Amino acid sequence: MRRATLVLEDGTTYEGRAVGAPGISAGEACFTTAMAGYEEAVTDPSYAAQVLAFSYPLIGNYGVDQARMESGSVQCAGVVMRRARPEFSTWLVSQDAVAIEDIDTRALVRRIREGGVMRCALGEAPAAELLERALAEPHIDVDKMAAGEVIRPPLAYDVCAHEPATHGRGPRCVVMDFGCKRSIVRRLVESGLEVVLVPGYWEAEAILELEPRALLVGNGPGDPAQLRGAVETVRLLLGQMPVFGICLGHQLLGLALGLKTYKLPFGHRGANHPVRVRDSQRVLVTVQNHGFAVHRSDAYEVSHMSLNDGTVEGLEGDDFASVQFHPEAAPGPLDALPFFERIASACRSVRT
Repeated sequence: MRRATLVLEDGTTYEGRAVGAPGISAGEACFTTAMAGYEEAVTDPSYAAQVLAFSYPLIGNYGVDQARMESGSVQCAGVVMRRARPEFSTWLVSQDAVAIEDIDTRALVRRIREGGVMRCALGEAPAAELLERALAEPHIDVDKMAAGEVIRPPLAYDVCAHEPATHGRGPRCVVMDFGCKRSIVRRLVESGLEVVLVPGYWEAEAILELEPRALLVGNGPGDPAQLRGAVETVRLLLGQMPVFGICLGHQLLGLALGLKTYKLPFGHRGANHPVRVRDSQRVLVTVQNHGFAVHRSDAYEVSHMSLNDGTVEGLEGDDFASVQFHPEAAPGPLDALPFFERIASACRSVRT
């Protein structure tokens, strides 16, 4: 048995067993309420620099399927579980991912909900050493700069593609990649589109040279307020083609429209978040993974709203639409899949 410890930046300590790679890792502690989709979660680039705790008590029930991966490797900084099945633990070791089990994850989730997200460190080391490592970890949100704290460089540019890549055939849709999930690209291809994935730091002129019929601003990690160049690119492209956004892309679109973003106390992460569609009684069950949100404004139509806390879950206008949740159903609910057909319809209706 390999003893391991998880320490939050406030000094809260949890003892457990190491079930991943040896060593120490640190990041921002967060939790997901999803009961399935553990492969998708740990390989989602949106979890970069975060230590992911699963609130569901048994992880790895159905093994490990490479087809479910959202990227080529584990992206989160660490994995925390109540209990891990052996095959999943073995896979985490092969991925060089630091992981810990036998943690009271219910107590951990309550602590994060009450105290908000905080930095942490985990691994096979004394608690004092782990606390020091947690406190040395840079913050993700730019608001900490006002207090003189150290802030991470934009995480999205660490996990995005650095060369364009083309998938599928049909009308062309360009996707700005900030750590885009594979399942988003797959859904667009299945909708009959040619998808050109480009680095998120590309400027508007380079994107226009590809002559796309629509633009999708993809998901990714970190504080959207750091990505000023991307915000300007989206602002310049609004009105020149239909623009869509998912998760981080929704936030960047909001910033491009002149709205503000802010950090949520403990984020929205799970596969069962209820979202109400504007001007209807329809409620979507959605997959979510985000720590920031867009401030409400009367200047633009709010197309979707969270029924958990009333936050903005979608924006809509004559030539744009965005959703804060993940419509690609990976993992889980299919309710929001029509969002991809909306993108495809926009591409097919553009006159050339």
